[in-house]
Amino acid sequence: MLKVSPEVESALDDDKPIVALESTVISHGLPRPINLETARRIEDAVRVAGAVPATIAVLQGEFRVGLSDDELRHLAESENIRKISRRDLPIASAMGLDCATTVSTTSYLAHAMGIEVFATGGIGGVHRGFSADVSADLPELARTPITVVCAGAKIILDLAATREWLETNGVTVLGWKCDEMPAFYSRESGLRVDQRVDSAEQAREIILARDELGLPNSILVTAPIPEEFEIDRETMERAIDQAMKKAFSAGISGKETTPFLLSEVSRITEGRSVTANIALLENNARIAAEIAVSLFS
Repeated sequence: MLKVSPEVESALDDDKPIVALESTVISHGLPRPINLETARRIEDAVRVAGAVPATIAVLQGEFRVGLSDDELRHLAESENIRKISRRDLPIASAMGLDCATTVSTTSYLAHAMGIEVFATGGIGGVHRGFSADVSADLPELARTPITVVCAGAKIILDLAATREWLETNGVTVLGWKCDEMPAFYSRESGLRVDQRVDSAEQAREIILARDELGLPNSILVTAPIPEEFEIDRETMERAIDQAMKKAFSAGISGKETTPFLLSEVSRITEGRSVTANIALLENNARIAAEIAVSLFS
């Protein structure tokens, strides 16, 4: 059921730093052909920083940890890639499906393989206007001891409610050289982190202390988007409001909501949100690699 690429297998055998990467951003998060180009750039950012990238997906029902370029291309170009959460793993396996992994599934599979650090764009969270709709990412973060580097929660979510959920459920939130949890495309949210860290070494000490205490929660390292790519909150809120109204009118719901909203926000911002998304993905991958290298130093 599980296949590890030669590069990742060698890194595991030799105790080299590895950074897990999700695959939903390739299949559902970015337009073609930018999605494939970005997947390659993210992996390159991890390698340049001294770690081994391990993009995770499910292909023909087999859990893959580390993908070839042909497999990345398949995820980027196929029309039949299913976006799956943890609950879908037995279905994907039994039915022999091709699937992209979300934060929850990537965290679960990475941890199962002994990979300690995972980079993504933004985590899922509590949905706007419907607090009962909570992404499966959140409970996974509460029960899986991995370190996740992100730019906060996706901006289309209720950020304050998501931050409260993380606090209530024991997920440690660190700010990478910042005092506030970033708001994905924007560097500030007004929501405080649990602790600021200014280096990979500081993050490493907190991660190791979590492990020594035997706590089951993830460490969430939130990194602001590079300043030159930031989009101000007011601009983004207007775009999101328009996109949500269109989604409601079109009857979009469930797991199709996020891809639809991201696509609409890109259209409304004339592509600025896509450029920003790519910038923060690369930034997060680099930071995650720095932390992974520190853990193995």
